[in-house]
This record gives sequence, C-alpha cells and structure tokens, in this order.
Amino acid sequence: MGDNFFEGTIPQSLILLKGLQDLDLSHNNLSGNIPKDLQNLLALRSLNLSFNNLEGEVPTKRIFGNASAVLVNGNDKLCGGITELHLPTCTNHGFMKQGKSNAFRIVLAIVDVVPSYNELFQATGGFSSANFIGSGGFGSVYKGIINQDTTIVAIKVLNLQNPRAYKSFTAECEALRNIRHRNLVKILTSCSSLDSKGKDFKALVYEFMPNGSLDDWLHLPMEENNNPRSLGLLQRLNIAIDVASALDYLHYHCYAEIVHCDLKPSNILLDSDMTAHVSDFGLARLLLEPDNNSSSAQTSTIGIKGSIGYTAPGNK
Repeated sequence: MGDNFFEGTIPQSLILLKGLQDLDLSHNNLSGNIPKDLQNLLALRSLNLSFNNLEGEVPTKRIFGNASAVLVNGNDKLCGGITELHLPTCTNHGFMKQGKSNAFRIVLAIVDVVPSYNELFQATGGFSSANFIGSGGFGSVYKGIINQDTTIVAIKVLNLQNPRAYKSFTAECEALRNIRHRNLVKILTSCSSLDSKGKDFKALVYEFMPNGSLDDWLHLPMEENNNPRSLGLLQRLNIAIDVASALDYLHYHCYAEIVHCDLKPSNILLDSDMTAHVSDFGLARLLLEPDNNSSSAQTSTIGIKGSIGYTAPGNK
C-alpha cells in the first residue's frame, strides 16, 4: 500500500488483522498519530510508515522496540520512540521548540538508520575506482550492491570539503522526501554518519540506472566494448516527453512547487527500458506558498546557481 495518495489517519481496524506480518504504508499523505495498538500485533515483523505526515509519540513496545523492523523517517512531527530511531524527545510543545531551523528538521527526518558507513563502504568495494560512475560539483557516485548482494544501487557520496555540499545534501533531501513520479530518480535512503576516520560522512542512495546518462548517449557514442550506440528519433522524442512529464509534475502537481535549477543531459538518467529519469536535486529550489502575512512566495535556498549554459534565465 506504499507509494499511493492515501490520506487521513491510519485505520484503527488494522489491529484486527492478527496474522499481519508486513505492513508498508510509506510515501503516502497519512496524518495523525501512530495507533499504539499496532504494537499488539504479535505476528508483525516489518512496519514501514516513512514519508507521511504523521505526528506525535512513537510507541516503544514489541515491533516498535526493533529499529531495524520499523521505518518512520520522513515524518518530521514524530517524537519519542526508542533511542535508535533518533527522534527528538516529546515535549508539551510538539515536535520541536521554535527556533530550530527548517534545515535541521529536514535532515533529521530524512536520515534513515538502516545503512551505516561500513555497509556502504562494503557495498562499493571500499569506494573503489572499479565501481566509480562519475562525479559532480558536490560529490562522487559509485555503483554498489546491497541487501545481501541482490540490489544494485547508485551511491552519491558528498564531498564535504566543499562547504556548499551540506546545503546540497539538505536541498536534495528536502526536494525528494515527498515527491514520487515515474520520471524522477527514486531515492532509496540516505546516510549521515562518520567515516572510518571519524569525519562527517553523508551519502544518498538511489535506484541504479543501467543505461547511464543522456549525456553519455549524446557525446560518448561508444560502449565499453566499443560497440556503437545511438538514439533514434523516436527514442529522443520519448526522452523529451519523459523529462517534460517530470518537470510538469515538479512545477504544477507536487506538494510544493520545485524548480530543479540544474537540468542538463548528465542529470537525465536512463533505465533498462530507456525511460528517462531526472536526477540530482542538489541545487533545487522549493517554492513555498505565501502565508497570510507574506506578499510573495519563499524559497528554501537563496543565491544558488546551476551549471553554466543550463541555468534557467530567470526566477519566479
């Protein structure tokens, strides 16, 4: 039941499903509290409530006492729960006191406790050159295998020597935590941890796109085995439609209007069916609706720019 547009509260009637073993309600628009009676489902072994609008205290008994079995990230109004969930302490004033920055709440909400630095290190063979895919202004991307060697992923490791990488990480988390579309690269999880030397480590894990980027197909017409490759007219048209569909969603159908700010061929990735997926939201601007006391929309980032030649000529 994940990745739908379900709204409202989690039905209390779910507690009647005594034999329920796995429940995935992630990436919906569910709100309200987590029913405490879910902890009475003795057969329940995995519960994914991530990326909704849930709020209040997280239960702590039975399945809620196992951080590897419960996912609640992406609900920035949740509090309490066991220590391993890394949620803020519940107070009488709700999730957090006034004065905490939006950026801090966003990063706290998006960070998943499942993958650690060591797991990503092993998945990429120690971030070896053999698994290196490419690099950009804010980091490098590696191919990795997770989930007991069954899932191939792309792991973007942020270059924290660049002071803007922290803002890029926050912007990408903010942009991707509530969006879902067939022509957007899906973020699987994120990691904010320490590396083997005790230094800050931040990474984003995406679904892997086996056919690389549009830039590769346009400017590198030879595969690794020296076989020529090219895009036919129909393929080019379909890719253009895919990208336009993604932008239409971001601009008009998203929870808040998102401007990518750095749309270029290297940020358009192709899956096994040559379906295009827009990626790299490190410079994205999130346009928020004005409130009653504001005369104009606000943006989540200020003064950011994209690649020369690809930045939009104006701002809304």
